[in-house]
Amino acid sequence: MGENKSRQEYWKTNLKLVAECLVAWFIVSYLFGIFLVDQLNAVSIGRYRLGFWVAQQGSMYFFIVLIFYYAWRMNRIDREFGVNED
Repeated sequence: MGENKSRQEYWKTNLKLVAECLVAWFIVSYLFGIFLVDQLNAVSIGRYRLGFWVAQQGSMYFFIVLIFYYAWRMNRIDREFGVNED
């Protein structure tokens, strides 16, 4: 029974992390890149408007950072629950 509860807690923690990452991805990709583009275009980075930059480049950079964050966080969760591969 204890092992089953530990598995449930592990997956609950894992799914919570996935949900957090998906929400962050949605905010940057859709809200900043599509819906808030006009407000962001009021700011410029060099010759480019911020809304354009977020839609074309920033969301990709954020996604790469999000991948590394997920891997780092999952390694910590795996160690916490004793299922790491070390």
